[in-house]
Amino acid sequence: MTEGDGRTEGAVVSVGAGAPARTRRLIEEWMPIAALSEESVRERRSMTALPPTYYLHVWWARRPLVASRAAVLASLLPDSADRKKFMHVLGIHGDPVASRARIEDAKRTGVRFEGQAYSYPRAFSYAPTSTELRWFQQDKGPFVVLDSTAGGGSIPHEALRLGCRVTANDLNPVAWLVLKTTVEFPARFGAVLVRRYHELAESFVARRDERLASFFPPEREENRVATNWLWARTVTCPYCGGLVPLSPNWKLNNKGLGVRMEPRLDDGDRRCTFELVETTTEQSAGTVKKGDAICPFPDCGRVFENTEIQAQAQSGKMGEQLYAVVYAERQVVGQTKSGKPKHKKTRGYRAPGTDDDVADAVNTFLAEKMPEWEARGIVPTEPIPEGHKTGDDTGEGTDKPLKAGMRLWRDMFSRRQLLGHCISVEVYHEMIEECGGVGSVNELDAAALSYIALTLDKMLNYNSRLSVWMPTREVVANTFNRHDFAFCWSHAEMSPTITGLDYDWAIKQTGKAMKALVQLAGHDVDKDDAATLTGLFPDEPSDPPSITITRGSGDDLPFIEDGTVDAVVLDPPYEANVMYAELSDFFYVWLKRTAGLLFPEEFADLLTDKDREAVANPAKFKDFSKVRGSGGAKKRAVRDYQERMQAIFAEAKRVLKPCGIMTVMFTHKASGAWDALAKGLVEAGFVITASWPIQTEAEGSLHIKEKNAAKSTIFLVCRPRDNKSEDADTTYWEEVEPKVKDVVLKRVVEFQEAGIGGVDLYLSCFGPALQVFSEHWPMIRGRAAQKPLPAKGAQLKLLEDEEFDPYAVRPEDALMAARAAVKEWRLAQIATLQRKAHLDPVTEWFVLAWDAFKSPRFRADEALKLARVVGVNFDEKLRGRILEVKGDDVILWDSAMRSKKGSLGAVASNVMLDALHHAARAGREKNTGVAKELIERAELERDSAWLLALQAVLEVLPTPRMVSSNAPAPLAGAAADADALEKLRKLVFSKDIPKPKPWVLFDIDPEEPEDG
Repeated sequence: MTEGDGRTEGAVVSVGAGAPARTRRLIEEWMPIAALSEESVRERRSMTALPPTYYLHVWWARRPLVASRAAVLASLLPDSADRKKFMHVLGIHGDPVASRARIEDAKRTGVRFEGQAYSYPRAFSYAPTSTELRWFQQDKGPFVVLDSTAGGGSIPHEALRLGCRVTANDLNPVAWLVLKTTVEFPARFGAVLVRRYHELAESFVARRDERLASFFPPEREENRVATNWLWARTVTCPYCGGLVPLSPNWKLNNKGLGVRMEPRLDDGDRRCTFELVETTTEQSAGTVKKGDAICPFPDCGRVFENTEIQAQAQSGKMGEQLYAVVYAERQVVGQTKSGKPKHKKTRGYRAPGTDDDVADAVNTFLAEKMPEWEARGIVPTEPIPEGHKTGDDTGEGTDKPLKAGMRLWRDMFSRRQLLGHCISVEVYHEMIEECGGVGSVNELDAAALSYIALTLDKMLNYNSRLSVWMPTREVVANTFNRHDFAFCWSHAEMSPTITGLDYDWAIKQTGKAMKALVQLAGHDVDKDDAATLTGLFPDEPSDPPSITITRGSGDDLPFIEDGTVDAVVLDPPYEANVMYAELSDFFYVWLKRTAGLLFPEEFADLLTDKDREAVANPAKFKDFSKVRGSGGAKKRAVRDYQERMQAIFAEAKRVLKPCGIMTVMFTHKASGAWDALAKGLVEAGFVITASWPIQTEAEGSLHIKEKNAAKSTIFLVCRPRDNKSEDADTTYWEEVEPKVKDVVLKRVVEFQEAGIGGVDLYLSCFGPALQVFSEHWPMIRGRAAQKPLPAKGAQLKLLEDEEFDPYAVRPEDALMAARAAVKEWRLAQIATLQRKAHLDPVTEWFVLAWDAFKSPRFRADEALKLARVVGVNFDEKLRGRILEVKGDDVILWDSAMRSKKGSLGAVASNVMLDALHHAARAGREKNTGVAKELIERAELERDSAWLLALQAVLEVLPTPRMVSSNAPAPLAGAAADADALEKLRKLVFSKDIPKPKPWVLFDIDPEEPEDG
């Protein structure tokens, strides 16, 4: 490697069997997996110190900024580039892996260390110097970078900060506006934008607050201001006619504070009043259980089903009732050094009073105003369409607003919430007129007003019927706390204005995010000269940055000429993971009425475009579920996703320079999504030349979670392939499969040493497997494959062509080969005893499942694929014996559940998991001595297969300390099994089996077992 700022040419080598010889890029040879993973997770670990991109506006599945910068930088630098300089430009100015290890050691030992754990600020905050940027650009002018599915804007944001000429495109108009406000406006306008935003925002807040004041009565107590109102949805009991407030529980915080209902009969009006209580035992029982309602009136108490609740909701009879008010109180807690009072703000709660009932005033106002607002287009009257996340004929999807009677987008809000949002839009319209009127607003004002539109969206997100109170943190959870429209039995209303508690929170947070984005773009926010733009380089002026934001499908970019882009870097949609268009309609219908006045062409459609969206949306193909032999809606949706991604990749290939490179950042734990993506890549004419797993998702804690999740983003590095000549020899899969396994076994060691584990270890090997696959594409089988028997249940059917071709090869074949290689490698690591015996298939599957997913619950299709790798029949040996299928998931059973289900085989069966679970159950229900006797009677104590199985299971099951006190039953049961088996190992097998790693890691020494 050479030092210095000048350009260093990389080696010219062949990049694969299917690609021409070109200069290799750094990303094709090397990536700092461990350091980049830790820095990416560090960026997202703290919810109070995230990059400003997260605070500006909701967008789903953003990539970390440091990972995005690394992808752009490494895709353009030659392979011989100075790696120390690369790390410095990234902003990684120390050893984040060592720092994190220091933190974890302190957590385990309880010993605090002096000083800061990290020796440098978060990498995303670092602005490369002009010298570093010249080194990167290699004195040949700015690189041209395209992100054709730009979404939340992490990639174009970082490409622009590196001085590239950037085109960022997205089909969705909400994403388009997010890109404008995240990337273009901060870089283009700088400090003057911050000042203008605050000028307009102050005027906006003052007008809105004046009109809303009468609908939010002040608190009676001095120095108190109401911040939130907590409402329960209500229905009428069909048996006694009482009004039933619906809530699974009545907790206000985790300290015992909650609500007690008082059912009353006043003049025949059966209603509940509420009072606050200090302990959990005093709180009323929930009135909802498993979707059914429980009447709280003591002379009734009957249960009525969810169908009755739905019927009342759909007929407009579902109401709401206030059950608690949250307030902020300003208290004097001392004096400052100058003698002035020192204040502290505290949170408090109270029961609702008569002063809180403003329903009549709200309804009267809306009755008078609604006709005008509808005529002026102030209120969103667009219908909520049937979709995967809203409601469709197939019954697919998760949560259905349509089932809950919410048929128009305005129905997502309570009456007072709707009033507040509409008044905000009305004030916004007035400000547009004052800034010149529609079509005449100057560019700076249009930019500033765009951010005010985003503040309205922020209020929508935290002030809807889907925003709930979180007792654990005592805050409001936003509407999109999950990636769907989760029906909520109760909701929290937030005050649009909190007079007396500083600046409007939404305005303040948006302004803070905008200011930080301006700073990240290299501008001096304290500079008063409105005519000066400091540009991208903080130490010298430059021309305004080059960024083009476009809206359209990524498969059609006619404004980009052939062969003009140096690198395409994109983070594409993740198959069926997020329905972007369906979710973003929540914001779109309001943005039409705000930002749509500034950008009418971008917000001209009734709703967002679902037809051209590159996701696997089964709602688009619901009719296929009724057509025999079609494969159903899900299968057709996956095929649609593959075809659309293939078209996007083909367009990327068109615009790339001959020496160009495409880096795809992909995160998905379902291999069906990988199969579709890879098929799209090879069919579009790309060959994968390298892959790197980078951990980008923050862990919640060291504790095992209820449900597994992939934490890694895989960087797939792609080059346009040279087409094979017509007379080229046919390539057979049987020749390629061993190469896949060889490459995977070489790379898996590297990945594990870099900290990749669990399901991510399998995912990390998908990249190398697909690399070999793409290098030899196209290919066929030399021997016909036997069609696998489909598992019972539609949710377990693997992705297969409508008509099975026994000679066809697809990416899933390479993924299965990768799983098989990783499986053998992991088993050898888990069970370190002399391999005099082998695990039986059921026990092997159980061990590998816990090792990979680290959870008793995970995707059913992944369970089936693992079964096929192991060679065990899913339906005959696993389903109903050691697990159950629930929806799209499987849930592993512990020994107690297997005993309850009657699925435990004999102790001396050929399935060692049966013996393990018998022993665990005996240890849990009786004592370790009984478990010992049970194993001795079965003559297993010297059986090498038993010893191997015991060691393997103890290496993968969670220990009691790894599981929280409120863990779900399957997880708690698994930990109890581990505890019982570890006591048995210590009593009987300590000389044969070393202490399991999980018990060493958490320094657990179970109590001495009884001898029985």
